[in-house]
Amino acid sequence: MMRSADLPAAVTATLARAPLHAGPTRAIQLSNFAVFQLAWFAAVVGAAHGQPLAGTACVAAAIGWHLFVSARPAREARLVALACLIGLVVETAIVQQGHVVYPSGQPVPQLAPYWMVALWGLLAIALNVTMRWLRGRPWLAAALGAALGPLAFVSGVRLGGAQFVHAVPALLTLALVWAVLMPVLMRLSVRFDGVSAPGGTHHG
Repeated sequence: MMRSADLPAAVTATLARAPLHAGPTRAIQLSNFAVFQLAWFAAVVGAAHGQPLAGTACVAAAIGWHLFVSARPAREARLVALACLIGLVVETAIVQQGHVVYPSGQPVPQLAPYWMVALWGLLAIALNVTMRWLRGRPWLAAALGAALGPLAFVSGVRLGGAQFVHAVPALLTLALVWAVLMPVLMRLSVRFDGVSAPGGTHHG
């Protein structure tokens, strides 16, 4: 029979073996969605009004908040960095196509606006939270990317953050890019999942 003095040790051992929560709580999911939307809006409107630095600062604050509430912030920081690197390459290629122009945030005209690159980092903070349900569904991720990527860009154009020079080629390019990259980003999110607590379910 177990003595009462042994109970604390037994409870500690049981907790140590028990898996921790593998994903974000509902509160974190709702907060993530709200923070993402506010930061995206701030970045686009800031660029539209000639204040790209202010908008980018809002995005940086959103990313900082996400890292603060993440179980393993270093992993999420790597995911954000990778997303920004991908975004720099992709958005620069789109700029050089000449189908889209931006009102501000381009110190080097041949490169993507820095606030656009920051938005890719902002997207990364949603991958393991509000977009977590897309894991293991690459075809659905591709379809949603092809539809929602151009739609988000159109919303940015309407807010004044960008302008179409040739709308149809630009939208076709965006649909193709997001159809390819959304599954890639989801795969990276599994590899660099810093939202799951240590000991929780993790694949990759």
